[in-house]
Amino acid sequence: MIRIASYNMRKAIGTDRRRSPERVLEVLRELDADVVALQEADRRFGARVAVITPHLLDEHSDWKAVDFGVRAGSMGWHGNAFLIRKSSQVVDCEVIHLPALEPRGAVATEVRLADGGVWRFVGMHLDLSGLWRRKQAAAILSHVASSSAQLPTVMMGDLNEWTRAGGCLRDFGRDFAFAETGPSYHATRPIGRLDRIMVSSDVKVIDCGVHTSAAARKASDHLPIWADVEAT
Repeated sequence: MIRIASYNMRKAIGTDRRRSPERVLEVLRELDADVVALQEADRRFGARVAVITPHLLDEHSDWKAVDFGVRAGSMGWHGNAFLIRKSSQVVDCEVIHLPALEPRGAVATEVRLADGGVWRFVGMHLDLSGLWRRKQAAAILSHVASSSAQLPTVMMGDLNEWTRAGGCLRDFGRDFAFAETGPSYHATRPIGRLDRIMVSSDVKVIDCGVHTSAAARKASDHLPIWADVEAT
């Protein structure tokens, strides 16, 4: 069994309007997930450097960032990033170009975990427009379906979908099952299930939820979601 998590960290700007990467790391340590998909992990303007610096990760965590090699100083692609245990090995990684009016993207990685098993993970942050979300979902599903390797697959991120069963959720739901994590937005009064974890048919969700610690309620406007899963 492994623990996975997804977190829109909002560039480490908390509900108190202070930027604190250290506070985000505190929340991640509370979660203690083996694989974390981050959204809004880079600064929005300028060089778009990573908010959590390599030094902070090296010195104060058990994770390393998957290097997608797209932009020097950034952690991922259009703010999407993955953290994995330092004991894990990246087998493959790539960015997924999405159709969009505003800058959007997704990232995919294949990871060999400490127990030797290889999993595929996809992280995403979809558009505010329902029409574009469905186009982006189609691009992501097509990318996963085109892979020659059949691997247990987890897709996760901020889908920006307010409806419970319509839009892009219906598209993803044809081939993937949703972990019933619960509402994660807004962190101070969560009512929206904008953040989602989806698993392929060969993955079983053992447990899942929303992380609601005091630190999580301050670190971002989204609460992180998590799931304990195993390959069947």
